[in-house]
Amino acid sequence: MKKPLPLKKKILASLIRTAVVATVAMPAMSWAQSSDAGVRGKAPPQMQVTAKNLDTGLRRTTMSSADGSYALVALPPGRYQIDAGPGTEKTITLTVASTASLDFAAPGAAGTAAAAATLEGITVTGNVLPEVKTSEIGSTVSLRQISTIPQTTRNFLEFADTVPGMQFSVDPKGQTSLRAGVQTTSAINVYIDGVGQKSYVLAGGVAGQNQSQGNPFPQLAIGEYKVITSNYKAEFDQVGSAAIVAQTKSGTNEFHGEVFGTHTEEDWRKSTPAEVVTGTKTKSYDDEFGFAVGGPIIQDQMHFFFTYEGKNYSTPTPVILPGDVPSAWASYLPANVRSQFGPAANPFTEDLYFGKIDWEITDRDRLELSGKLRQEAGIKGVGGTTAASAASVNNNTDRRYDLRWQHSADAWTNELLLTYENALFNPSAINGGANSIVYNYIKPSGGDETILNAGNASALSVQHKGQKGPAIQDDLTLNALQWNGDHVIKMGFKYKKVDLTQSENDSLVPTFYYDVTPTGLGDPYKVTFNTPFVGGTPSVTSKDKQYGAYIQDDWAVNDHLTLNLGVRWDYEDNAAYTDFVTPQAWVDAFNKPDPRATNGQTYMQTLAAAGVNLNDYISNGHNRSMPKNMWQPRLGFSYDLNGDEEHVIFGGAGRSYDRNLYDYLGLEYTKSALSFNQINFNTTTRPCPAGSTCIPFNSNYLSGPAALAGLVTPGVRTGEIDIMSNNLKAPYSDQFSIGMRNKVGDWNTSATLARIVSKDGFYFTLGNRDARSPGKYLTQTGSYPWDGSPPGFGNLIIGQNGLETKTTQLLLSVEKPYTKDSGWSANISYTYTDGKSNGFNNISDEHYFWTYPNIANSPFIVSNGAPKHRLVAVGSMDVPWDVTLTGKLTLATTLPHQGDSVNPNDPNPPPYDHFIYGTYNPPGKSFLIGGPIFGTRQFDLSAIKNFDLTHGITFYTKLDIINVFNSINWADSAVQVYSWYHNGAFSPSPGGYNPSGDVNTPMRTFKLTAGVRW
Repeated sequence: MKKPLPLKKKILASLIRTAVVATVAMPAMSWAQSSDAGVRGKAPPQMQVTAKNLDTGLRRTTMSSADGSYALVALPPGRYQIDAGPGTEKTITLTVASTASLDFAAPGAAGTAAAAATLEGITVTGNVLPEVKTSEIGSTVSLRQISTIPQTTRNFLEFADTVPGMQFSVDPKGQTSLRAGVQTTSAINVYIDGVGQKSYVLAGGVAGQNQSQGNPFPQLAIGEYKVITSNYKAEFDQVGSAAIVAQTKSGTNEFHGEVFGTHTEEDWRKSTPAEVVTGTKTKSYDDEFGFAVGGPIIQDQMHFFFTYEGKNYSTPTPVILPGDVPSAWASYLPANVRSQFGPAANPFTEDLYFGKIDWEITDRDRLELSGKLRQEAGIKGVGGTTAASAASVNNNTDRRYDLRWQHSADAWTNELLLTYENALFNPSAINGGANSIVYNYIKPSGGDETILNAGNASALSVQHKGQKGPAIQDDLTLNALQWNGDHVIKMGFKYKKVDLTQSENDSLVPTFYYDVTPTGLGDPYKVTFNTPFVGGTPSVTSKDKQYGAYIQDDWAVNDHLTLNLGVRWDYEDNAAYTDFVTPQAWVDAFNKPDPRATNGQTYMQTLAAAGVNLNDYISNGHNRSMPKNMWQPRLGFSYDLNGDEEHVIFGGAGRSYDRNLYDYLGLEYTKSALSFNQINFNTTTRPCPAGSTCIPFNSNYLSGPAALAGLVTPGVRTGEIDIMSNNLKAPYSDQFSIGMRNKVGDWNTSATLARIVSKDGFYFTLGNRDARSPGKYLTQTGSYPWDGSPPGFGNLIIGQNGLETKTTQLLLSVEKPYTKDSGWSANISYTYTDGKSNGFNNISDEHYFWTYPNIANSPFIVSNGAPKHRLVAVGSMDVPWDVTLTGKLTLATTLPHQGDSVNPNDPNPPPYDHFIYGTYNPPGKSFLIGGPIFGTRQFDLSAIKNFDLTHGITFYTKLDIINVFNSINWADSAVQVYSWYHNGAFSPSPGGYNPSGDVNTPMRTFKLTAGVRW
């Protein structure tokens, strides 16, 4: 009879069997972008090197080689004692996603005395070993920075703003975004404990971050994180700009916790410009609160950590008359409509939960289970020309579960990771079945301008978009290979199966349009509404499958030269795109005679004459495929001039593929499921000939969709046609850099020249063409061909690749790390950006492009995605009475304004072929130096006071003063530029800024935080 196995060994054996079965049943796959740390260096030959985490008891060992080289990998960041035999013990601190150097043969370890920080209540001391021998461009955000820097909103990504090349923004509605260079926010990816949080459906880069005021993860759960702006290693996937690598906190061998609350309100802030004009302040508040607790379950073996954070916001934002609408027009509106102008607010609530259990099953095996729940609800859309009555209710949830098993041996480490995610974005109209109303101004030069959206949110606000599914991934690291130097080779595979859902628009909310004139309001001049098409798909789900593989070699050739060599390959199978069959009704419409043609040509022939071949977009379900050539070399080097890590030259080149958002691809299904209808009403301001689409107005039509349904033929497909290229590609970026890091006394400096070229970004263009302007894009009057749609349908919108950005940046940083002895720290980051794009309005991630017939015809213009000059300076100092003061200064030059117009002296006579782009930099404001050039001037200050209550309990208070000097950083231009060209010369006519418009940064605001740590 066999002796029963101990419980630990039974569990371990079960895990091994499960892993073997899983890897046999499906590809053993991974994309773990590790947040773990590593340490390598020299020790006595053939000696066991041991690392012990002094807070959790974790132990890892390896053997040094014949020449004394060693490498310890997959170490959670924290405080370690490392030794290579008795009497060689060294205490060091390892930071997130980095590899440090530590030689035992040397008299002492290089490093900086660590800041006294807390990772889940544990004081971290010892030498901090910074990573300097790397080709990556980036910087680490420490827990001390997270704790001390003043913060506009409790989003841990805000501190990435201190890294050269990065911009964290809070828009006038309180919604947050993170951008690197001039690329889209969607090009970002955030990896938490090695797991990407990528949004596959919506923009924003991080799942759940689109149109959100919330935090993607509890800040109390973040230990520290690293921001890599370019030239990352081969393990990073689904990223085109910056990679954010965060490590969560863990429980330790002692019980620790924290409780906090933060508050501000309208009486604690200065009035916004809109409030100054009206003389009233909008009620607003900002409450943030939460707790964290962690400790041992089994000493040195099993620990737990749990945290909760909540937000309760009301962000003020004005509802204003557009700058080019005469102010008198507001008085022509009914009193109940006119009263909706002025200060307004966007309320928001969020609940965030995170929990983790880690178990050191043996000295070789670590098991970790974690879960996150994010729940949000808020009112969005209020502000600008949208009244509170036309807002939508924003519901947002995100659930994630991760199970990780790590096995370490002397010469290798393997990590198996199982994950599951379920994220859903589900906004709805705020006013139920009420009508949406648009009040309109007729411009003297022609065209319309919206004065106010009111009544209800449009049908477009009703959405149901999400991603859910499991993944399995595996990484293998070989840390004891030698050939012409020392190699640490890491390789991995991935497989992920995720359901992507896209659903938008509904048939419940009609929109009525009114012209506003000095005589008031008459009857509406038109109504738009949707009717369902039987057999259509208003909601589509794609069974998306993602595969990837990579290998990378960190090769220490000698004490001076380190090479980072890697390559990865990715593939995505999006069945909804490849299996799509173009509806026969669309094909029939394309082949019908074009009603605007006089020679009997078909609509397809009209487009062909203008350079658009519709056969490139018509799919039979078998003529589309996903790209399989996504090979991505990642090459880099670092050269330590003196072998002492004080002067290091580094550089690299690489390619990185991102992905097309399913929010765009799914429109091919959802737009065809609802027929868009427009009925014109014969009014004095807009007379129209009687017919099926022009009828007298009847007030009964205001009673809802049922009253309008009889105005159209049921079951006829008449909606907008969104059609995709049969040869879609994946967007990518090519990255190049050269730089140098220097250590001068206590200061660390870095200077980098980076070049990033992104290509194949996704965009929509207008497919309509007017046969009366043969071979041309614009009509005979020089306007867009909105009436050149396919016979019987709405507009033809074509989706394809082609957006490009070209960015050259000079990235400078100077840092003096905090030490307890000195009591102060400083960090100065400067970014010079020369960014260009063939698209329009990069700052808002615009993906609809009407100006040119095809983006291939578009010139590159100065991008408004980033300012030319940007400086962020942070300083912190301990002062008497156990108080820490921290200041943050942000200065940035104005962003370019962009516009387009037809040049009246175009050498090509009418009909014109396209509009013409133009950009200009509006005047800014002064700040001490530089003259009136700054679009952003913000100085923030915080003061932290600790009170020792004995027995390990500390009460603390933190006062944040945001925008100390109450600088006004305008967001809204007073006049929209329509005439960009005069007498053949580029001549913009800016009108300054709207004195009652939005601002890009908060007015002076006081925020008070109080909390207890133990």
